[in-house]
Amino acid sequence: MKSGRNDNGGNEGVSTYLCDMPNRLINEQSPYLLQHAHNPVDWYPWGDEAFERARAGHKPVLVSIGYAACHWCHVMEHESFENEVVAAFMNEHFVCIKVDREEHPDVDHMYMDAVQAIAGNGGWPLNVFVTPDRAPFYGGTYYPPRAGYNRPSWMQLLGRMYEVWTEQQDEVMAQSGQLLAHLKQASLQLTASDNAVPDADAGRKIADNLLKQADKEKGGFGHAPKFPGTMAISFLLEHYHFTGYEAALKHALVSLDAMIAGGIYDQLGGGFARYSTDREWLAPHFEKMLYDNALLICSLCDAYSVTRDNKYKRITEEIIAFAERELKDVRGGYYCALDADSEGEEGKFYTWQYDEWMAAFEGQQHTGEGGLCDEVSRVVAEAYFGVKPDGNWEDTNILHVASDLAKVAEAHGITTEDAGQRIDAVKRMLLAVRSKRVRPITDDKCLLSWNALMSIALSKAGLVFYEADRALSDHYLRRADEHMDWLIAQYKIDGKWYHTWKNGIAKIPAKLDDLAYLAQAMLQLGSATGNNARVLMAAELVEEIMADFGADNGMFYYTPAYQEDIPVRKVDIYDGATPSANAVMAQNLWICGACMERSDWIAQSELMINSMAETIIRHSYSFGYWGQLLQRQIKGQKTVVCAGNKANEARLEMAGKYLPQAYFLTLQKEISELPILENKFFADKMYIFVCSGHACLSPESNVAAVMRVLEE
Repeated sequence: MKSGRNDNGGNEGVSTYLCDMPNRLINEQSPYLLQHAHNPVDWYPWGDEAFERARAGHKPVLVSIGYAACHWCHVMEHESFENEVVAAFMNEHFVCIKVDREEHPDVDHMYMDAVQAIAGNGGWPLNVFVTPDRAPFYGGTYYPPRAGYNRPSWMQLLGRMYEVWTEQQDEVMAQSGQLLAHLKQASLQLTASDNAVPDADAGRKIADNLLKQADKEKGGFGHAPKFPGTMAISFLLEHYHFTGYEAALKHALVSLDAMIAGGIYDQLGGGFARYSTDREWLAPHFEKMLYDNALLICSLCDAYSVTRDNKYKRITEEIIAFAERELKDVRGGYYCALDADSEGEEGKFYTWQYDEWMAAFEGQQHTGEGGLCDEVSRVVAEAYFGVKPDGNWEDTNILHVASDLAKVAEAHGITTEDAGQRIDAVKRMLLAVRSKRVRPITDDKCLLSWNALMSIALSKAGLVFYEADRALSDHYLRRADEHMDWLIAQYKIDGKWYHTWKNGIAKIPAKLDDLAYLAQAMLQLGSATGNNARVLMAAELVEEIMADFGADNGMFYYTPAYQEDIPVRKVDIYDGATPSANAVMAQNLWICGACMERSDWIAQSELMINSMAETIIRHSYSFGYWGQLLQRQIKGQKTVVCAGNKANEARLEMAGKYLPQAYFLTLQKEISELPILENKFFADKMYIFVCSGHACLSPESNVAAVMRVLEE
């Protein structure tokens, strides 16, 4: 043993320490598990070994779930899991399993549902007490080292759970069985309508319900904490596009603008933090997640498409540059996240004490920045970024856009152009200074689902910026193409898809979101590049998903039929931090059904969307992605085939516009394996074929004429 932190985590007279001899987690890949590899707790990774030991020893199991960028997970580790006495009690009376929720989202889903049913709330760290048969019987989130605020201490809870297990085991087994039955039933009970075709005004009802939840002054939805709400924002942008409803556009842009200006956005290095702890978007929870940034790229691209405001293009470029610089593995994938903490303090890497701010400008007056980091620049930057001697958050400063650039320039007697150049120079200088600090830990595993979202973001940016910047568009599309090749090569092994990858090793069976997002990424990339082989691959993947994940109610289970390590297969319909995988599958089925001329797939897609219509309208924020699909279905989804000479140019000209209800294909050779393209090639002409539902319009060779039809 060796000495750890000086404090004892609140357990009087007991030292915390790290073991010289690591536990079983030392052989894992997950950074989160490796963080616990030197705890005195005898942790097991998720797997059969732990449950077999529990069964043999007649012990209950503690499943503790978190992730590498989770602040309170770190707190509980330091306070309790590094504590010698606490660890000894856990080791004697429980079999302890540590789970990375990002490696095993299915395990997290099941036990989170259980804790929410037991306690009415959830979060991370998630600590669940389960039987040797994996059935939960009690659980909660963070527990402190001392009792307080109507919450027992961790040691008190451990003692009570051990007592319940030893003295009331029959009752525990009966209740855990009832809870499992409840979870299985709840998973299949959708708030469904009678599958009637939804009303034409459903989109307006969804928009109005979203706007009722909107913070119209500060942007976003609700008060604090505030999450980006990208699916709801993209819905509002689509609704404005289809209907001209100004209130929808206004709130979508207010929300994006507030986030861009806030501390939730890294004003120096680009990239968004996971959420804001306050209403004003000033103080984020500083972890940066790949999926948030990929989804925000998509919403920003939508905003650019609708407004053609270069601000949204600039922020998109900055986010992608951040991901390439700080999250990209040299072999091709993107890492999960950057931690919120560094040097044991949340946000330390990103915030500025006033003396640090002043020191950064010392000696900068005659640097290679052309004099733009002089005293005038410091004063201008202080006003622009809201920097104060006493700090703007907990005695330090979070950089944010505190004042409009034109107003700052006017107040300091310089032009807006001069002020902008000075701010840009200051940003470069501060970023260089910040880069010398101790960095937050990088969670360097690569998840298939989140990488697929990043693929979608790259190809979407490539399409949207085609008209404004051909070189940038080509760069993003090439990057998306290379990335897709990497995903296919690394995550599919011997015919099976896997969920997570690190250091050349893929493991853990793929989940529904992995494959649904991947199929969507293939479809979008195929459309964006004119590569129909990608579309065919997506259709083949959809067939795999149908076989391995299909549920009796027309939806899809989160886990495949061949996975047997959890007792409940969940049907997940909600948008969480990422889109509902079932909603994404409804979209995939419609597009692949049209491309492959599979009317049964189109019918299933429509059935899925219609069955959700009442729920989407009633709970709009939780079903924002479904809302987009419902709105497109009402509008009339279309396939657009550009065939013959100059087909690629015609497709790019149209696909770069904002037409969310249309899917574009290119045919530049006589033979294609996609049934929709049969008999549509003409060597000496270019024709555009538009089909909607079960009807096709006459072929047209004039792009402007087709655009008028698509924009009706």
